[in-house]
Amino acid sequence: MIRNFLPEYFFEFYHWSLAKIAAIFYGFPSQQLIVIGITGTSGKSTTVQFLGQMLEAAGKKVGWASTVSFKVGDHEWINDKKMTMLGRFQTQKLLRQMVTEGCEYAIVETSSQGVVQSRHVGLNFDVAVLTNLSPEHIESHGGFENYKKAKGKFFSFVAKSRNKTLKGKEIHKSFVVNIDNEHAPYFLALLEGVGTLRPGSGPSEGEKEEESIVEFFVDEKEVKLSASGSEFSWEERPVFIKPLGLYNVYNAVAAASVMKALGFSTQNIIEAMKKIKTVPGRMETVSEGQNFTVIVDFAFEPNAMRGLYETIKLFPHNKIIHVLGSCGGGRDAARRPILGKMAGEKADVVIVTNEDPYDDDPQEIIDQVADGTRGTGKTENQNLFRILDRHEAIYQAINLAGTGDLVLITGKGSEPVMAVADGKTIPWDDREVARSALKKKLAV
Repeated sequence: MIRNFLPEYFFEFYHWSLAKIAAIFYGFPSQQLIVIGITGTSGKSTTVQFLGQMLEAAGKKVGWASTVSFKVGDHEWINDKKMTMLGRFQTQKLLRQMVTEGCEYAIVETSSQGVVQSRHVGLNFDVAVLTNLSPEHIESHGGFENYKKAKGKFFSFVAKSRNKTLKGKEIHKSFVVNIDNEHAPYFLALLEGVGTLRPGSGPSEGEKEEESIVEFFVDEKEVKLSASGSEFSWEERPVFIKPLGLYNVYNAVAAASVMKALGFSTQNIIEAMKKIKTVPGRMETVSEGQNFTVIVDFAFEPNAMRGLYETIKLFPHNKIIHVLGSCGGGRDAARRPILGKMAGEKADVVIVTNEDPYDDDPQEIIDQVADGTRGTGKTENQNLFRILDRHEAIYQAINLAGTGDLVLITGKGSEPVMAVADGKTIPWDDREVARSALKKKLAV
């Protein structure tokens, strides 16, 4: 490959130049929007969606780009690109569409790989958000420290960017940081000299005048989780949201903190939070009238899986039947046995299958995940199955389920494609396959 013969700075300059050219080509659309960049290990997509819903509930016109979907005003469509952060020209084109449609706010899910490839360059962000940070997605970065630095590079980039003026008003930079995360001090240290807005100290609507940091956290002892939603307090006010699980409380509080940074009133924010809806493919139930529960979720890394297992405790259930896999394409191979071990310990039946192999051998990935269940008491072909065909794996899980059981299908959520060899994708939707399997079972 030609990459092996050229210095790294050549590619850095190449990515940077493309980003600048894309911004020029589309006329710097980010200068005409309030742009929020959301980064972190998990929760990015959901926080994007929650924030977008809340801004719309407050009467604002919004656009976004996330792993789940793209949105421009009233038009939303699913993300079938297998990319968290679009390429430079695609991102600038999307922002230009938002400007044309009269959007006021653009929310961009910002990945560490996107930052390394300068996909953030040419975008003038007004708010940078850190949801959390944990040692995942690190193989492509060559280690956790490089991964953390890539996230930090985004924060530094925003801090050094010039303020823009919209409708005659200067828009100052804001930074929203989850201080419950152990790596928060690293990001806060990058923002030395920026003022901090702590709980209860936010500006009144329209009064924000200077750069600020909004530190957020969740008092887990005060959170009441149930199968119908989550109760907690924010700014010393009670809040109830329908999305389930502690991690969704964090996502909602992150979104609320962004609105606080933007100068919305506490009352408006709380009213908007109450209207949050569940994101497609995140703790999404699939029902055709069966006497057991089927849940599809995007969780594909250990931290997200832990949160998911905590959340399904809220559902009355007998056996847990878990369908999972892990992706290829240079993603974190180290997490494969960890996922297998977790499923082996938490689920009664584990079915390991194909997910997004890219150019890797899918059977090898399956074996690495399944081998992680060693020592958890699972027996091959009794309560541990290796099934290459994901379609067959989901059908097997549905067929094994009895009254009161819970079938958990993870790794893809609402993704509409599966990434296979040679850069190709094939149509795929876990929810539709589960629905088809349920209909077949119920018809017998």
